[in-house]
Amino acid sequence: MDIAQVPPPAGTKLTDWFAWLGTGLPLRIDRVHDAGRTSDGIVCLSAPALKALGLPASFPSTQKALTAVMKKMTTAAASVGMELSQELGPVFHVFRRAGGAGGLKASLRVVIAPWLGHGSDAQQLTSAMLAELATAPTGDLDARTLARRIRKYVTDLGIAPGVTPATTSKLLLDAVRPRTEPFENEEGQWSSRLREGALPGGDIVVPPAPGARHPLTRELQERGDVLCEEEDYKYWSRPLTAAEAAMPYAVACDVCASYLSVTMSLRLPNGPLEHHAKPDWDIKTAPAGLWWCDFTDVEVDPLLPHPATFHGRPPAGAGWYATPTVAYMVTEYDFDPTTITEAYLSTMTVPFLKEWTIRLREAYKGAYELLGLKDGQDPEEFLAAYATHKDIDSADTERTDALVLAGLYKAIYKGGVGKWTDGAAYLDEETWLRDVVANWSYRPEVRYTIISAARIANHRRMRKTYQKTGRAPFAINVDSYMYATEQPSPLELLTPPEKDKPVLGVLRLGIGPGQFKHEASIPMAAVLELLDNNEHPSPLTHDYTTDGIAVAA
Repeated sequence: MDIAQVPPPAGTKLTDWFAWLGTGLPLRIDRVHDAGRTSDGIVCLSAPALKALGLPASFPSTQKALTAVMKKMTTAAASVGMELSQELGPVFHVFRRAGGAGGLKASLRVVIAPWLGHGSDAQQLTSAMLAELATAPTGDLDARTLARRIRKYVTDLGIAPGVTPATTSKLLLDAVRPRTEPFENEEGQWSSRLREGALPGGDIVVPPAPGARHPLTRELQERGDVLCEEEDYKYWSRPLTAAEAAMPYAVACDVCASYLSVTMSLRLPNGPLEHHAKPDWDIKTAPAGLWWCDFTDVEVDPLLPHPATFHGRPPAGAGWYATPTVAYMVTEYDFDPTTITEAYLSTMTVPFLKEWTIRLREAYKGAYELLGLKDGQDPEEFLAAYATHKDIDSADTERTDALVLAGLYKAIYKGGVGKWTDGAAYLDEETWLRDVVANWSYRPEVRYTIISAARIANHRRMRKTYQKTGRAPFAINVDSYMYATEQPSPLELLTPPEKDKPVLGVLRLGIGPGQFKHEASIPMAAVLELLDNNEHPSPLTHDYTTDGIAVAA
């Protein structure tokens, strides 16, 4: 036991342990919204605990052995009025029914730390995230490490870890912005109903954005119709200018938490999208949705990627674009919105990721603050702190935990954005259409809107930096931007203050969402060699340090 307020079991028999689990321990995760629900508390079993309870030190290797352990535990649980979830694995639930059979269940989640990462494919999948949390600096699966990190995780986000980062994102959104609320009907019975503004369920995709796996996509492709392609920049590059090619280094800078930099106030499609012919465009009131626009004749900056395409090249014809892309092309590049001939627009547009963003931003920033990376650091201080933030003594549990949690928080917001278009390759199509596409969280147009807003925010920053400094990236892949420099440092890319005040909206070094960190410095000769062979230079970021030194093979 590592919580002083919780008494230990009366003995070391399995019956003692199950009785202890059923005594109403003060273990639970409180709801974070008035309309939400409390969640099961978690008990982590260590290797010594398994030995004391007479349970196998490792996950049973045969079905026969697993069945024997299951029978032993089920019998012990039943002797004190407890039940186990149907399948025994590294993670399972123990519960008691109030008022006997058919009553409400009060339950706890049990995690057997040494068993994590073992069992069936499904069990390995469901325990992978917990295994990451349980891994101590020594590489061992440690129950105390797991319990300590789960407590910090719950403190930061308000929910327990889900099966994967993507499903955790969905759980977090439902926790901070519940879709349902309890209510008492006329007969005095309590039930639940959708809250006002809740995301509707059902297969409500529209032709420009059904998602890659949807049958409608195949049908549209066979007809030669155009689909929405709002994505992050992927493998864009351009020829270097003579001045750039003469510089000795290419500095790669990575955008921090790009999606979190836009989701706080981003207005997203809440209701279904409806088709509109010749829609009116008003920059102040334009709803979230997809617009049919032709940007082929719009003049853009020659040294920057095209703002509206993921490949960075000018579009070959008209296409479907999310509202943030259209707004940017109208305001910054004088695109004529009266030429828009049709659109699919939301019946309700709200920033429904605001509370989700607040939780994740604070958790992300808090973890990095423990690693010495804080808001407001001057560029030199930040670069020095970032270069050493992973150099941690294994005995420093606070910092080792923070490094693990920072990575998981990043995976949650990135996986969460992808979850809106969940392909679920492990499911057959019929099951996928029933269980995923009909769920409220399958909304490809939401993902397109987020990615559009993030790509445009990044383009806005690099464009303003270019206008202020004359420096433009020559290669981009997702969040990694590569610039030609005289020194193996990004400091020369920064915009000087104006009237003793920092210039807003330009490339800025820092750990906050939308700011940049130094990823690598690469000798320009290595970059030019790849570009001359029509290869993208982004893989070189793994081969060189921030000092421009080749990483030992």
